[in-house]
Amino acid sequence: MAAHRRTDTSSDQLWEEFHRYVNVTSEQLRDWLLTEASGEQAFVGPGTDLPQPGGAVLAVLGKRRVDLTGSDRQVMTQVVDEIRGLLDHRPPAGAADDRWRRALLDLGHDPLRADADTAG
Repeated sequence: MAAHRRTDTSSDQLWEEFHRYVNVTSEQLRDWLLTEASGEQAFVGPGTDLPQPGGAVLAVLGKRRVDLTGSDRQVMTQVVDEIRGLLDHRPPAGAADDRWRRALLDLGHDPLRADADTAG
């Protein structure tokens, strides 16, 4: 039973960390991903696949903690690690670096938000 509690604690910590790093709402992320997916097009039709890993982040955001699967936890770990890595290697221009900011937004992290510096 102790191992199960450690897993629960670990899952709780991952949940909190994920939601600290993913600092946009599911609606904001969906809008961003649809904009990115449309590229030159003016409209993205229904059934369009969202760019990954953003689509996977969106799926996790739509779940309750008790409904997470092992795959969801893997996505959460990967996303936290990727966002942390990008934040650790902030370019000299910071959020003015469009490529860097877009990479973070694709993962659900907006470096322009007031709470962005509290993620790490």
